[in-house]
Amino acid sequence: MSILDQIENRSLTNSVKWDRMAEIYQLEDPNDILPMWIADMDFAAPAVLIDAFKKRLEHPVFGYTFEDAEGTQAFVDWAKKRHGFTIDPSWILYQQGVVPAIAAVVETFTKENEAVIITPPIYPPFFNVPKNLNRTVKECPLNEVDGVYSFDFEKFDNMTQQEVVKLFILCHPHNPGGFEWSIETLQEIISICEKNNVLILSDEIHADLILDGRKHTPLAQVAGDAKNRIITCMAPTKTFNIAGIQVAMMIVSDEELRARLREHMVKHAQMSLNIFAGVALKALYSKEGEEWLEQLLPYISENMDLAISRLTEIEGIHIYKPNATYLLWIDYRKTGKTEEEIMDLLLTKGRLALEPGSKYGEQGKGFLRMNVSCPRSLVEEGIKRFTHALT
Repeated sequence: MSILDQIENRSLTNSVKWDRMAEIYQLEDPNDILPMWIADMDFAAPAVLIDAFKKRLEHPVFGYTFEDAEGTQAFVDWAKKRHGFTIDPSWILYQQGVVPAIAAVVETFTKENEAVIITPPIYPPFFNVPKNLNRTVKECPLNEVDGVYSFDFEKFDNMTQQEVVKLFILCHPHNPGGFEWSIETLQEIISICEKNNVLILSDEIHADLILDGRKHTPLAQVAGDAKNRIITCMAPTKTFNIAGIQVAMMIVSDEELRARLREHMVKHAQMSLNIFAGVALKALYSKEGEEWLEQLLPYISENMDLAISRLTEIEGIHIYKPNATYLLWIDYRKTGKTEEEIMDLLLTKGRLALEPGSKYGEQGKGFLRMNVSCPRSLVEEGIKRFTHALT
């Protein structure tokens, strides 16, 4: 029995995933609902992290702290080994998360009413962060056939030629689609943005969660001299499910861009990472952390295979297996049901909480996002509930 099969009771731990369903789904009694919605794994953290925290807790003082070179180097070595990504430690700026990093980049490099391009269906903060900062959001929807997505380069080229457009936010690997962009697509994105003088923010938070022996290709690594117009965001938070620790890295090779981001951080009185974030970096970006990840990836892939084989037996359900993340993007359009109808069936009859596709933009309608990063018995229970709801 794998350690990943062990069920951890997360109720009453201030877990957004388990303890906020009444508010999120407007339910009177959510106690028997199975949550498979937010991108949050239900596995215990790697033992190397728990041990590192215990050791730090032996010292009773938790005062002001700062990021140390050892933690930074651990990440640099990890990125080189896992992704072939060569990073100078001086390029790294820390943030409390990738979403705050996105806000910092948008606020630093665009002005109010200037435009940011996104490619829906896409992670909701890509819409919300620029809008909340009074930036214009321009949508360049992805092309989709049977759950397979491709870039609309003609529209993207025309859009980036507009003077008001200053920034493009790329999701790589893609959330919610769960796919890794090809090198050819990445190179075309770089070429168009370079030609039209558009900065690129590449959100690569799921970079470590590449399935079935594939490898992640960082955008900046294939950019050549154009890497200086790319800001890459990575983090251990999705890889090891430590979102509550709050740590992310902005990789900025251009000295001027880095200086402007530092100035933004000073203006917003941004302080150093918390003590446990620094401990986490050194512990997780290690041989032991990698061993845990190498157990996780095939387990997630097998969970996906199980869910796909069973759910696609339901008439009208189609799922294209992701090559990254732990998220299934379920196409229910051929069931003929509306989003309101299928969500009501899942919640009231199936007692299962998934994410509605419209959360990811108009292009997400007709889809559901399902998180299968949990013990297999819970995946089997989720399949049972989904099937019961729709049959």
